[in-house]
Parts: sequence; structure tokens; C-alpha cells
Amino acid sequence: MAEPPKPQAAPSERPSQRRPQKKEQEQEGAKGTVQFTPSYPAKVEEVVGRTGSRGEATQVRCRILEGRDKGKILRRNVKGPIQIDDVLMLRETEFEARQLQKAGRGMN
Repeated sequence: MAEPPKPQAAPSERPSQRRPQKKEQEQEGAKGTVQFTPSYPAKVEEVVGRTGSRGEATQVRCRILEGRDKGKILRRNVKGPIQIDDVLMLRETEFEARQLQKAGRGMN
């Protein structure tokens, strides 16, 4: 007597967790390519001061040089060495950093 066929176990992975097939990978783009997000240059006009719990960031005022918000002045936090007339490449130009508080450590 022939045995009835055994039911196949359902795959334990959901379709979203599976690795994409080669055809899907080819449609997404060639392997090893880099895609950059658009960025907008901004020129540093004023160094406001140090910020962060240990002073690791510098707050600056910069003017947007290109893009939708050209000419707009933003306050941004920058990590690393910075000086007036440096050009920052900003990934977005809609948000602004909070203004620094006047009181620092030990001041009331």
C-alpha cells in the first residue's frame, strides 16, 4: 500500500525576512554602487560657542548657498574643528539647533 504524501513544512521565515533573489538584486542596482543623498552647501558666518555636556560640539550660524532655502541663515551644531568661512554640507535645511543658554557651569 502506498503511503500518503507527507505534508511539507511551511517555511519558518516570513517573505520579508528572506534574502532577495538574484533577479530582485539586479533590479535594485549593481552590487557595490554608492548612492549619495542630496546635500546643500552652507558657509559658516559666526561661531556662537561650545555646546554639549563636555563641550564636544560647536554651535555656528551658517548661510545656505544653494537649494530651496538659498540665503537662509541657520544655527547648527558641528562636531570637530570649525572656523569662519568654512563650508558645511548639510543634508537638510529645515531644522535648526536650539539656542545656547547664557549660563554655563558655575554661573547662575
